Amino acid sequence: MVFFGLCPLFLGCAMAAERCLGVTKPLLHASLVTTARTKLSLSIIWLAALCVALLYPGTWCFIEVLEDTEKADVAFVLLFSGLGLTSLAIALVCNTISGLTLVLARIRRKPCNRRSAKSHDIEMVVQLVGIMFTSCICWSPLLIVGLITVKHSYEGSIGDDLATYKTLMIMGVRIASWNQILDPWVYILLRRSILQKIYLITKRQTDFKESTFRCWEIHSFPSSEKNPVSRV
Repeated sequence: MVFFGLCPLFLGCAMAAERCLGVTKPLLHASLVTTARTKLSLSIIWLAALCVALLYPGTWCFIEVLEDTEKADVAFVLLFSGLGLTSLAIALVCNTISGLTLVLARIRRKPCNRRSAKSHDIEMVVQLVGIMFTSCICWSPLLIVGLITVKHSYEGSIGDDLATYKTLMIMGVRIASWNQILDPWVYILLRRSILQKIYLITKRQTDFKESTFRCWEIHSFPSSEKNPVSRV
């Protein structure tokens, strides 16, 4: 569980850093990022997550918080939460830099450039926002609850609220598991073609409502000039 929890966080951090390098320093990215180095980076990420997972003795799950929790066990929870929050923070910073760079580049771009390039920039920015929002919502509860549990364990005040902390951490695990499910849908639903369809549908509905309102406004009350009343 620790291994499959850390791998998405480490991979998301590495992808965000690689994307930031490609957007801000494309020439350096082209010279540094190769197929061999990519495979090596993936191997290091998997090995690091496996090493952290092997540190957890006697349990397959890091959320096993007992009343007689030892400081070593608490340190493992602190290690997981610390690594997770650090990876999430680095990914957030890198994605923010990439998004701002793309927005500024689109603003500075001359009108004579191709429209498709602008649409591609918008698509990437929207996907970056969606990825950041999904990652923060899914992972923050588990990682923050882990740090709170560590704090109260060291203070010795976790005994009374042990069942509450267990429930919160289990809920955090369930929410975090949705990140792997939602990430592919972020790329699928936030593509340029899908966004264009949503825009067209929204625009048609808005135009229909405006035309209906105008039609009702003009024709609901007949004018006395157009329909004169005949006198007997």
